[in-house]
Amino acid sequence: MSDTAARLKDTVGRYGVWSAALRSEDPARRGELAEAAAELEELGYGAAWLGASSSARNAAPLLEATSRLAVGTSIQSIWQHDADASAAGFAELEAAHPGRFVLGLGVSHAKMTEQYRRPYSALVAYLDALDAAKVPAGRRVLAALGPKTLELSRDRAAGAVPYLVTAEHTAQAREILGEGPLLAPELKIVLERDPERARAAARGALAIYLALPNYTNNFLRLGFTEDDVADGGSDRLVDAVFAWGNESRIRERIEEFQAAGADHLALQVVVASPMDTLPREGWRRLASLLA
Repeated sequence: MSDTAARLKDTVGRYGVWSAALRSEDPARRGELAEAAAELEELGYGAAWLGASSSARNAAPLLEATSRLAVGTSIQSIWQHDADASAAGFAELEAAHPGRFVLGLGVSHAKMTEQYRRPYSALVAYLDALDAAKVPAGRRVLAALGPKTLELSRDRAAGAVPYLVTAEHTAQAREILGEGPLLAPELKIVLERDPERARAAARGALAIYLALPNYTNNFLRLGFTEDDVADGGSDRLVDAVFAWGNESRIRERIEEFQAAGADHLALQVVVASPMDTLPREGWRRLASLLA
């Protein structure tokens, strides 16, 4: 796995963007998405990660509009897309855009799917089916939070794409994965210097996730308390999972995740309507900061 994981690290680079708005299936937005993807490539980002439950179909317009940008699902729910369809979608994109599509998989959440049963076993069976369909392990990554799924990311995939995590979780994940596999956590960015406004924007983005046990249980494993995950999240929690402030402070938070072991960061610029808004000015500001 080490050679294929190393190639994937080279493909995605150090930084990418995460956006649910990039997965729109509205035909009227196809041109807008293509233009945004081309700009992301020009700005120097190595990857675009499609939020919500995305698929190869959502990745295709972005790949067609670019020549180097990697495009990954972050994530594709195993309950909404069966393994045979995933394999067919992967094969089609691989033929058209070799080496640039990354299949990010996850078990989603019990509140979001009626089929949710024994998620770990279901994920293992899904990977077995992808193996049988010749989808290379080195081109798939898993949305892993807990130790067992991180181990699965190490043994059956090219690495992990943990969502809504801290630098401490990144360090723990790195220890479990070892040096070879890709570790590409998502990190939310609030481009706001004022603490009150920044934390208010962060809590607006955080609210939906604090109703999902997969995330709150992970926070509790990391040493946060029930009080930290109540009432919109404590300042301590917000400051651990968001980067906000001036350029220097945001850069320091990014470097904190890198020092903890992140190979790549999927950076999500926080906006009020994340499913609809492409934060292109935010991506430009962030690219300047990273440079």
